Amino acid sequence: MNQERSLDKMKKLIISIVVLSLLAACYKDKGNYVIDMPESPVLQNLDTLYEAMTGDSLIVQPKITGIATEDLECDWRIDVPEALVPEANHYKGNALRIVFGLEAKRYTARLTVTNKANGMKYFYPFKIQGVTEFSRGTLVLSQDQGTGKLSFIKPDNSVQPNIYEVINGQPLPVDPLQLHYVRNQFTSNTPLGYWIISKQAGVRLNVNTLKKESLKPGTLFDNFFLAPSTIKVGNLQAHPQGVLLGVINDKFYGGATTTWDQSATYGMFGTYADGEYDLASKFVLSTANNNYTVIAFEKNKKQFVRINLYGSPMYFGTQYSAINSAIFNPTNVGMDLLQLVQINNADTYAYVKNATGQIYELMFNVNFSGPFNFTSGHKRLFIRPEWITADTKMLASRSGYIYVAVQNQVFRYNPLSEQVQLLKTAIKSEVTMLKLEDDENTLIVGSVGTLYYLDIQVGKNGELVKKIEGIPGNPVDMTWRK
Repeated sequence: MNQERSLDKMKKLIISIVVLSLLAACYKDKGNYVIDMPESPVLQNLDTLYEAMTGDSLIVQPKITGIATEDLECDWRIDVPEALVPEANHYKGNALRIVFGLEAKRYTARLTVTNKANGMKYFYPFKIQGVTEFSRGTLVLSQDQGTGKLSFIKPDNSVQPNIYEVINGQPLPVDPLQLHYVRNQFTSNTPLGYWIISKQAGVRLNVNTLKKESLKPGTLFDNFFLAPSTIKVGNLQAHPQGVLLGVINDKFYGGATTTWDQSATYGMFGTYADGEYDLASKFVLSTANNNYTVIAFEKNKKQFVRINLYGSPMYFGTQYSAINSAIFNPTNVGMDLLQLVQINNADTYAYVKNATGQIYELMFNVNFSGPFNFTSGHKRLFIRPEWITADTKMLASRSGYIYVAVQNQVFRYNPLSEQVQLLKTAIKSEVTMLKLEDDENTLIVGSVGTLYYLDIQVGKNGELVKKIEGIPGNPVDMTWRK
């Protein structure tokens, strides 16, 4: 037994000595390896994004050094999800030289550089944005003797009038009201289309070709899952998700957003928000904490009402708390709504008319995202009652001013001080449109055949920046892509 124990101890000692020797050898060998890494290529002149005009040449020619020319091989791949044969968009060569025949979309692409001497591959991703002649510019909707007209203004300010008729071979609906560029701002600003809205109809255009849509609903009537027998548009606005919502036949409709935004049913109207109500055409789409809500006005009961967008519009009427109702009671205004504007998703101004024709200005704030409050601010006779009708061109800016068109003049009104200022630029004819540029430093005024761009940034008083002529009839609305 003692002999066996001695043998076990001897084995354990030998194992320990071997392990320690190996560890010591590893320690002594640390850092003694020489790694011969293959030389990597060096790329120059390869951008992250290329624009390609549909039907035109696309050339991508980077400079590659670090690999012998005879050992260099380049493979190009453009990922086209809709392609039936993906390999059709794979190319070989030190430069990509193709006629770009894809649609005006953004495509992911990749250059693979292979060193044939050792088989090493190097990958360089980039993107290609397909564009057309209509990918940048301004669209103007106008009314010429009752008929809708669409004009395209190129980046160089040249005008292509009647572009819809030229491309589609048919006229627009009569009595044009609005022009909307719908894009899904929740998914990288994906363009979805243009909507031209008239009093009783509407047409949807492809954003890149200006052709009437054929794959998606091409008319306002077709945009209903179950269309009403007649359509009377009060007012529509574009939701940031790229759908229309608003007042049709005195009811509130909202486009569907519960599917992929490239689906043919995306943005289609289901049933209107359920409830017993008849809405005035004017409403405000407001946001607080990324929640969008609607301030509307029930024209028969003469009360402000709440609509929430819970996937689809839901009518809640006067289910809110009226705060400071001694100033004015929002559930019983007792007057007709003429105009409604909002400043910075906060102060809202309603212009209403009583039974004797007096015009009042009502200021209030709402929180319809919960707690549901309507806070009255003031009620006062408006200082320029002759300005206000249901057809008055009026809009509010983020700076706190309200711009009002009166015949051939435009005024800047400060609702806090009640100060009124006439803008400097002389407009020859009656103003038919007011629009703010995205940065709100420029006010665009539409009058017969003409667009006036006025400087309204701090310290300016509507000086003329530029003038674009050649618009058929009276401008009604406009939008742009930059």
